[in-house]
Amino acid sequence: MMHYDVFNGDADGICALIQLRLDQPTEATLITGIKRDIQLLNKVNASSGDSLTVLDISFEKNSQCVNQFLEAGASIFYVDHHQSGDIPSHPNLTTIIDTDSAVCTSLLVNKHLNGKYPLWAVTAAYGDNLDSVADSLAATLSLNEAQRTTLKTLGIYINYNGYGSAVSDLHFAPEVLYKEMLPYASPFDFISDNRSTFEKLANGYQEDMANAQAIKAEYQNDAVAVFLLPDAAWARRVSGVYGNDLANNNPAKAHAVLSYNKDGGYLISVRAPLTNKSGADVFCSGFPTGGGRKSAAGINHLPKDQLGEFIEKFAAFYSAKLS
Repeated sequence: MMHYDVFNGDADGICALIQLRLDQPTEATLITGIKRDIQLLNKVNASSGDSLTVLDISFEKNSQCVNQFLEAGASIFYVDHHQSGDIPSHPNLTTIIDTDSAVCTSLLVNKHLNGKYPLWAVTAAYGDNLDSVADSLAATLSLNEAQRTTLKTLGIYINYNGYGSAVSDLHFAPEVLYKEMLPYASPFDFISDNRSTFEKLANGYQEDMANAQAIKAEYQNDAVAVFLLPDAAWARRVSGVYGNDLANNNPAKAHAVLSYNKDGGYLISVRAPLTNKSGADVFCSGFPTGGGRKSAAGINHLPKDQLGEFIEKFAAFYSAKLS
């Protein structure tokens, strides 16, 4: 019998699994990838008696595999906050799924564990750009401003490390970064004890963000802004966190950050306005490789010749929300 830990390679997926495995150490086969690699269950071949923990990937995008594994006799524990579609009722399936825009997977795991490792949940919430939610949880833990800033920085760095069109774009493969952090019940201990890993993330983030901030908007109006990054590894790495940065600095606008993917098209990160965190999942799901959550979503592949059409639809979608 095998156990599989299947998790998104971003801050939320990694921090959710850290909490669960600190609470219940389990020998597991790790299945993860870049942040946009969400159909991770395609990499699993589960059979009778096997078990899976699945974290921070859309149930809807993986439902076919879920049903297949359940029919084969496997058991599944599934926690997520993305689009779910229809969730089957099955004795071997346990789900904790909440698509509210103020929720992330690590917060759901924190609640499930009755707040046993809340510092990792705070870190993940900051990484998912849920600053007000993270601040609220941090306040219950009596964290001061410097401590909150430290966890926010770490969350952003972990999230940043998950972006790219291939694992080779990343500073650390997500499973490697997870293993580096797993021994620590507190993220503060990880930062102080494993400086080389933390500083590699910090230096990479700061350099890549400086490059991104020099790019001018490809298109903008009162409702949206679209940025096209160059075909470079740094641009693929920074695309998601740069989208968060743009959203934080211009909360009334929706933002789209485009970088080039390995298939010769665009990989797109979309952020809904922070003043109205909705619609990103609906808009991106209108494209064949799109999906995500209400406040933040993306498109894995947009052909180059559809750039003008994308900008037109994006502007129309969020301009209509303003009117």
